[in-house]
Amino acid sequence: MARTEIVRRRRVVVTGCGVISPVGHDTATFWASLVDGRSGIGRITRFDPSDLPVTIAGEVRDFDPEAYMPRTVSRRIDRFAQYALAAAVEAVESAKLDITDEMAPRVGVIIGSGYGPGSLIQAAARTLAERGPRRVGAYLAAAGAADSAAGEIAFRFGACGPSGAVSTACASGATAIGDAMRMIEFGHADVVIAGGADDPLTPLDIAAAAIAGALARRNDEPERASRPFDRGRTGFVLAAGAGVVVLEEAEHAQRRGAPILGEILGYGASTDVHHLTAPHPEGKAAQRAMRAALADAGIAPDEIDYINAHATGTRRGDSIECAAIRAVFGAHATRIPISSTKSVTGHMIGAAGAVELIATLQAIRTCVVPPTINCDDPEDPELDHVPHRARQWPVRTAMSNSFGFSGHNAVLVVRRWEP
Repeated sequence: MARTEIVRRRRVVVTGCGVISPVGHDTATFWASLVDGRSGIGRITRFDPSDLPVTIAGEVRDFDPEAYMPRTVSRRIDRFAQYALAAAVEAVESAKLDITDEMAPRVGVIIGSGYGPGSLIQAAARTLAERGPRRVGAYLAAAGAADSAAGEIAFRFGACGPSGAVSTACASGATAIGDAMRMIEFGHADVVIAGGADDPLTPLDIAAAAIAGALARRNDEPERASRPFDRGRTGFVLAAGAGVVVLEEAEHAQRRGAPILGEILGYGASTDVHHLTAPHPEGKAAQRAMRAALADAGIAPDEIDYINAHATGTRRGDSIECAAIRAVFGAHATRIPISSTKSVTGHMIGAAGAVELIATLQAIRTCVVPPTINCDDPEDPELDHVPHRARQWPVRTAMSNSFGFSGHNAVLVVRRWEP
């Protein structure tokens, strides 16, 4: 029998957030770095990159996993899962969330990732080849899976509701948050710990991205290499990290007196089947995702006060995103501050959408829009890319764009909390 009852969509709010990034190991430091325009890009130190065509990245430096988890946990899991768990610890603590036995079945976890436990798998493959099968780690079967970060977070906090992983390339973090929003809206959970994490900084992954022509090769000036919207851009800079938020049904959050950082109003997703690594020349799928997010939020384009752009610094991607924004927003496009925080952090792949949503929420809470650094000669000078310096700006409602390889697009619309 077909379901005929009308389901009332519930309001979804953000009550906590956590960040591990190249420019800070917590939300406050991350945000201060964005506002100040302090680049997190430098020469790779984790290994000797001399034989690679690209020797720069956005590394998470001086990260101590044991500040967030027991050594028995950190030793068995990949760095991407360490970052995710560390960001989740901050998010849950900032949300003042205590998951009781009664609440636990209504608490979910969704973590997105593009590369997943790549470092761990690559190391295990070397061990197998060099030392034989008996030397492969006992936990590899679990820790080597894409859902390992979600599982570790669920175990850490006792979240017994729906949990798992999503992978939509560079849109993974935004997709995870959008899917979590839907779970709460339609009553499948009351709280979801959601976000994204990635650690693609291995010789193999950097070589692959460089050979594909995706990476900036400004090795001699790493802090100036990530140049979204600038005519001199040559590609993106790979980076690592994680962003995690606590999403809650609004009344649930209010009943427990939780801090409310903002409301997730809308989510739109689409797939661009034009090319595996390049968007449609007119950005048709990106337009659909943005329009879907606005429609889902129930707002008009001229209600958007700020856009945190996907803009990675690739030649085609940035110009196509600008064209798509113009198509969706019309005359209003030139009046919206549109910045790319990847100019500071580099491209954190599966973490990017989640970290950038957190930046967008901070822009709403502080009425400060972060800058696009290194945007010296904008390709579309009529659009406001907030070059070089942050700006005071009244932000009530904002959009965060995430577009990935294989045509995955995810767009989130957020608003200042208004009961």
